[in-house]
Amino acid sequence: MSHPVSPHGGKLILRLLKGEESTEAKKRARELPKIHMTSRETSDLIMIGIGAFSPLDGFMGREDWERICKDFTMANGIFWPIPITLSISGDNASRIKEGSEVALTDGESEELMGTMRIEEKYTIDKGYECKEVFRTNDPKHPGVAKVMAQGECNLAGPVRVFNELDYPDRFPDLYARPEETRAMFEERGWQTIAVLQLRNPMHRSHEYLAKIALEVSDGLFIHQLVGKLKEGDIPAEVRVRCVETVVDHYFPRERVVTKVYPMEMRYAGPREALLHAIFRQNYGASHMIIGRDHAGVGNYYGPFDAQRIFHEIPEDALGIKILPIDWTFYCYKCKAMVSSKTCPHGEKDHLLLSGTLLREMLTKGDPVPEEFSRPEILSILREYYSGPKE
Repeated sequence: MSHPVSPHGGKLILRLLKGEESTEAKKRARELPKIHMTSRETSDLIMIGIGAFSPLDGFMGREDWERICKDFTMANGIFWPIPITLSISGDNASRIKEGSEVALTDGESEELMGTMRIEEKYTIDKGYECKEVFRTNDPKHPGVAKVMAQGECNLAGPVRVFNELDYPDRFPDLYARPEETRAMFEERGWQTIAVLQLRNPMHRSHEYLAKIALEVSDGLFIHQLVGKLKEGDIPAEVRVRCVETVVDHYFPRERVVTKVYPMEMRYAGPREALLHAIFRQNYGASHMIIGRDHAGVGNYYGPFDAQRIFHEIPEDALGIKILPIDWTFYCYKCKAMVSSKTCPHGEKDHLLLSGTLLREMLTKGDPVPEEFSRPEILSILREYYSGPKE
């Protein structure tokens, strides 16, 4: 058996209760004061619970917040790029005391998700966090908007998690926790596992990146985000169907693992690329594909800032390595997918591919060049765009 790269911080920290222990803890939690979490906080809680955010065991305190914003490390010296925090406001801000225990509920479904022992209660400069993490204070940036809408103070402390919402039910064959994917990679004897992050349907550029990685790795791990995205993005069920279709038709199935994870996007560009690398290391990946505008939005980041940041952090900060891939496009003279490193032809011969452009064409009903995406995928997407939207 092979052994995947070690988890970040040395071992998986699991906070998800199971079976009778979860049932009893949930009964006790119903009598506790309730904190209603935002969708981002709920997804962060789940990521902590399943060990994806190892070595975290709960939401962060002020010293962690401050040091992460300033120099990418927690108070204990472990590398971490984005604060993972829980906020409260109004009556809760005054009545919740340090040393108490609270129940954590999903603010949208009101489902009881877990409990938290309050070790610290503190305030932050939200504008400072936005400037450091997102490189902007622009309220039009979706990540900035989320942070600025947070409550007036933060709560810190370890958590116990009961639920994963409906992700296992919605994606019964695709939802997986880090301990499960790590075991899967070991059983297959894979030592080098390249992971591809996806939040869009898989077009030809994604396929090209994935196949480059597959050429130099034992296996490919396609990891799709099914948490909340910004308005206008394609629903998870449609994206998942697209990816599974591409893999079934155009990849060797025995060398590819496709799974989903529940985190909400922050659109933090370079810093979020680092966070994506950390939890993919926890899932067992040894390498992560970083292409153009990873985790970006709008024009807030340069197209390859997410690659550069990996060269700006200490060499030993992460166990996972990146596979940086240049700008990719279809070349009509080469008659193939190529990159800036492999094609000698000019821009007039190139078809640039992006999920944003594909969405625009489909929304308007414009014809989509066959080089843009596989016909099976275009069929799925046209069906979605021509139907009623919720």
